[in-house]
Amino acid sequence: MNKEDAILVTGAAGLIGSAVVWELNRRGFENIVIAEILGSDEKWHNLVPLKYASYIDANELLQNPDSQSTRDVRCVFHLGACSATTEKDADYLMRNNYAFTMQLARWALAENRRFVYASSAATYGDGSAGMSDLDPDQLHALRPLNMYGYSKHLVDLHAHRNGWLTKITGLKYFNVFGPNEDHKGGMRSVVHKAFHEISSTGKVSLFRSHHPDYPDGGQMRDFLYVKDAAAVTVDLALNPGATGIFNVGSGIASTWIDLVTPIFSALGLPVAIDFVDMPEQLRGKYQYHTRADISRLLQHGVPATFTPLADAVHDYVSHYLQFDRRLGDLPES
Repeated sequence: MNKEDAILVTGAAGLIGSAVVWELNRRGFENIVIAEILGSDEKWHNLVPLKYASYIDANELLQNPDSQSTRDVRCVFHLGACSATTEKDADYLMRNNYAFTMQLARWALAENRRFVYASSAATYGDGSAGMSDLDPDQLHALRPLNMYGYSKHLVDLHAHRNGWLTKITGLKYFNVFGPNEDHKGGMRSVVHKAFHEISSTGKVSLFRSHHPDYPDGGQMRDFLYVKDAAAVTVDLALNPGATGIFNVGSGIASTWIDLVTPIFSALGLPVAIDFVDMPEQLRGKYQYHTRADISRLLQHGVPATFTPLADAVHDYVSHYLQFDRRLGDLPES
């Protein structure tokens, strides 16, 4: 992909989408078409510091992918989706996450455009079938725990069944957090929520464990800083041999206590955690342990130099959350 080539980024005002545009800008790419549905929230703020060539409404893109704005596109980052794991409208998720992805993938494949799309670690369900991306034939063994995960899983299955995974790239993002997530409401990361709770009360609430193998606050996730997620996404897109499904995570499982402790440190406060019961409706759909197997990333030359969790949280709190900044607001970014 040359610097002059047109690039399409859907969901470009979202957390990962805006970070990918920011990372592309850092590498000298500015001929970018961004596709979004901005609605009435404040995610448009994420676009302000970014450099791009044109904007297209995502609904228009869905109706006509081959418009004047997108005709010269050579690479597609399809990162737009409904990412709410609590969304109950299955038809909406199928239209937005499955059908739209299928249409855009076919359009990209028809003209040999590079196509990179967002899948999710939510496709792995409770992890009992493993969390390895090494064998696509094992996709059928996965059992997502919510409709969001299932809508993403169906894309992976369709791509595998139709032989697309030798031509396109699907990214199973794990728990991504960082700047530009303010608009996500209840789906904001625990870091974002905890920062505001700690700032106002001096303490944070975490869910009690309802699993005998995990203590309160000892539930584990693979947390990945959004800057690292964006770098991996662009690295893979620039590598034409990096096709198929990839886990995008740190490869390390950390506890919720590990995650919130650096927030107190960044704010100069003592650690104070209250444990509260998990809502009944979440208990049967809760992932107690996630960790990305990043073997395929390493095999394809992606450097495993991810920001240590404590450093990532400190950077997020100290340079962004405390000053209400977005990616691109800091010259040193």
